[in-house]
Amino acid sequence: MDKVETLVDHPHRFEQMLSRTMDTAMTMATTYGLRTVGALIIFAVGWFVARQVQRALIRVGRKSPRVDLTIATFLGALAKYLIVAFTLIAVMASFGVETTSVVAVLGAAGIAIGLALQGTLSHVAAGFMLVLFRPFRVGDAVETAGVSGTVTEVGLFTTEIRNADNVRVIVPNNAVWSGVTKNLSSNSTRRSELEVPIPYGADAATALKMIAEIIAAEPRVLKDPAPVVGVSKFTDVNARITIQVWTVTGAAGAVQLALNTAFRDQLGRAGLLK
Repeated sequence: MDKVETLVDHPHRFEQMLSRTMDTAMTMATTYGLRTVGALIIFAVGWFVARQVQRALIRVGRKSPRVDLTIATFLGALAKYLIVAFTLIAVMASFGVETTSVVAVLGAAGIAIGLALQGTLSHVAAGFMLVLFRPFRVGDAVETAGVSGTVTEVGLFTTEIRNADNVRVIVPNNAVWSGVTKNLSSNSTRRSELEVPIPYGADAATALKMIAEIIAAEPRVLKDPAPVVGVSKFTDVNARITIQVWTVTGAAGAVQLALNTAFRDQLGRAGLLK
């Protein structure tokens, strides 16, 4: 019977195999290790550049009166995603992947992903429309998609709004673009309407006179257009006096609160409220 030879019987063969294995491992570690380090450096630099470009564009929008902050914010987000995409292609190229093949594959994948994510892409398209037609800008007070507050950012996919409770609300761009939007900051002045109930036993003429005096004493109410005060409705228990006043847009809410408080206090003391 032939003797079965093992590596133990030929230690020099074992040493040669171990040496070749170590050489191969070292070669692979050197080659792919350096490529991995290079890829990490490329990605880190690309990510850093993307963030800096985004911040620079937003800074320009905030500091320059000639550049709209809404457009600057949107372009900043777009530039960031584009730079990151090119960075990822460069990372793959550092591993020897053919970039032309990568672009072709990404193009085909983009079509497939686009069909699968039509809703998501509609938010991007809506974002472009919001930036192009600008129904509102960053800093405007708006009512849209069931949310009211101040616009803080118009991004690629979403619009950020800070509501009256200082809560950050994220609204999909498509919901904003496809719905009704009220821009409360588009005009420099704004009309506010208030209602005061006067019981039938009260002197309406006295109530109207007191209301006019309260309005005249409020310095934030504009003289032009002039305030309008009159009885607008009769119910089973009282008559309703409607008050229409004009203020600068930013003071509308505060003026309404001040007038309602004054009406309650002064008309209440005179027994003209129910």
